[in-house]
Amino acid sequence: MLFKCKIGIAWRDLPERYGPWKTVYNRFWRWSRNGTLTVLVRRVRVIAEAIDELDREVSVDSSIVRAHQHAAGARRPRPHTGGERVPVRAGRTR
Repeated sequence: MLFKCKIGIAWRDLPERYGPWKTVYNRFWRWSRNGTLTVLVRRVRVIAEAIDELDREVSVDSSIVRAHQHAAGARRPRPHTGGERVPVRAGRTR
C-alpha cells in the first residue's frame, strides 16, 4: 500500500512481490473503511516524529496542474431542443 501511494502507480501495476494486486486493494479498502489505516498512519507518524524523520515539506508546481473549465465549476450551456412549451392553466387570463 505504501509503495503504491509513494510511487503513484495503478493497483494493477503493483510488483508481484506484494502479492495479487486485488488482494492488496481489497485490504486497503477494508482498512480505510474500518479505521485500521488511520491508526497505522497515526502510529507511523508518532515514530517518525520521535526519530526526527518526518518530512513536512510539500511542494506543488501549479504549472502542471490543469483542469478543464467544467471541472472548475463552470456552468454548461443547456441545449435548446425547440420542442419545449410552457404549460398554460385553463381559466387563467393575462
